[in-house]
Amino acid sequence: MNPLSQEELRNRLTALDTPSIADAMDSIGLCGGLLGIQCQVPDHIVAGPAFTVMYRPFSRNVEEFHNAGNYIDQVRRGDVIVVDNEGRHDCTSWGDILTETALLKGVAGTVIHGAARDIGEIRRMNYPLFSTAIHMVSGKNRVRISAVQEPIRVGEVTINPGDWIVADCSGALVVPASLVEDVLQRAERIDRTEQIIRQAVRAGTPLETARARYRYDRPWEEAATA
Repeated sequence: MNPLSQEELRNRLTALDTPSIADAMDSIGLCGGLLGIQCQVPDHIVAGPAFTVMYRPFSRNVEEFHNAGNYIDQVRRGDVIVVDNEGRHDCTSWGDILTETALLKGVAGTVIHGAARDIGEIRRMNYPLFSTAIHMVSGKNRVRISAVQEPIRVGEVTINPGDWIVADCSGALVVPASLVEDVLQRAERIDRTEQIIRQAVRAGTPLETARARYRYDRPWEEAATA
C-alpha cells in the first residue's frame, strides 16, 4: 500500500478530534499530549508536520537587539510551527507580525510552549494559535533562538521535526511521523465505534450494553455494525 499524501493525512486527521487520536496512541502505548497547551483562537483544528523552534534565555543587553522570529522564512506551507520557550509565561515568542507572515505563507498554525501576545489582533486575523499562556511582555532581548528544526520537549513529550501535530479545542498532541498512518487508522475506528455506541443509546440501548456489544474496551479494532 502506498503511503498517504500529506494532504490526505491532513484531511483525515482534521476530520477527527484530538481525544480520538490520543486514544489511538494509548492503544499502542504512546503519550503524545502536550500538557498545558490551550486553543487561543476558537473553532480551529489543525494538522501538519512540525517545524520546531527552541528559545532559551540569555543575559539581557539593551544595546544589542536580537530579532528572534526570522526563522519563519524557512517554514513551508502546511507546516505547524512548534515553539519551545520552556513554558515561560513572563515573555512571549509570538505576536501579530509573525501571525500575518504565517498566514501569507500558508502555515497551518502555531503551538507555543510558552506565551503569545497581540491576541486581539491574532483573533481578528483568525489564525490557529495554541499556547500555554497570553502575556504582553516581549521576548526580544530576553530569549533568543538556540535551535531550529531540532528535537524539542514539552513536558515529557519529545517533538521531532516532521512529526505530525494535531491541535483543536481540547489541546495539542504530537504523533511520531513513522506511526502517523497507524494512529490515523486506529483513531478512525475509535471514532466510528463511539458513533455506533451513541446511535445505540439514542435508540434505547442501555449504555453498559452498548459498550459491551460494540467493544468499547477495544474501540481501535474494526467497529461492528450497529
